[in-house]
Amino acid sequence: MADTPIANTHQYEAWNGYEGRHWADHQARYDALNDPVNAPLLDAAALHGTDTVLDIGCGNGRLTRLAARRARHAVGIDLSAPMLERARATAEAEGLPHVTHVQADAQVHPFEPASFDVALSRFGVMFFADPVAAFTNIAGALRPGGRLAFVCLQSFDRQDQARVFEAVAHHAPLPDLTAASEAGPASFADPTRTRAVLSAAGFDGIDVTPLDTEQVWGTDPSDASAFLFAWGPMRHWLRDTPAEAVERAREAATEAFAAYATEEGVRLMSRCWLVTGGRPGAARTV
Repeated sequence: MADTPIANTHQYEAWNGYEGRHWADHQARYDALNDPVNAPLLDAAALHGTDTVLDIGCGNGRLTRLAARRARHAVGIDLSAPMLERARATAEAEGLPHVTHVQADAQVHPFEPASFDVALSRFGVMFFADPVAAFTNIAGALRPGGRLAFVCLQSFDRQDQARVFEAVAHHAPLPDLTAASEAGPASFADPTRTRAVLSAAGFDGIDVTPLDTEQVWGTDPSDASAFLFAWGPMRHWLRDTPAEAVERAREAATEAFAAYATEEGVRLMSRCWLVTGGRPGAARTV
């Protein structure tokens, strides 16, 4: 059970069901997808050895642990019990005692006011039911002069992954992932909206910078396709689709992935935004 009340009940159910378990069971695979953003994100956060860091939507805790190696203490918050179990075990295995994990909804969790120097996130802020309320709550957890840095997706049609989904959609029904959405993977795809949300939540000095990285989806096209079709959202979308159509869609995905196959694996370009800002006020000097 979560430590505090939950506002994002749909996300809580998803991340504590098969989707969360899939992420926990395939920690290395998901890190292979997302690790390329770690260095630019942590550099943008400008961590110091005296900082206390909040990692929003920490998942399996990869970014939390990396932040802890640069800071005094790091706290990872997430809705998913399976992923937090993995995060705690990995932090212990890596010998990182200055890491804490909390199962809670960052939108409504009662953080101790002004208790963090930095809030950061790797693709963990796009699903808030009320983004302004969530970022207002996060701003209140930061000390005056505290820093915010996160990575989010640009629009879905700018991702190489969209070509694979187009191939799948010829054989099986998929939602329109290019449609504008208040909450979802591309909810901060529009920099104008991002700036408006963060400004309304009390942040200033907001900067939104393009960040392009390569994601490794698998060792070969067949491996990449198998991974994609075990992914929680894909399983959800295709749950009522006849098995024959799903198999044709999987074959189409494998063919589409082949266009991105290299000797180092199947590598797709991910186009993101690196977003930074701060809580107004004088920064702590010690």
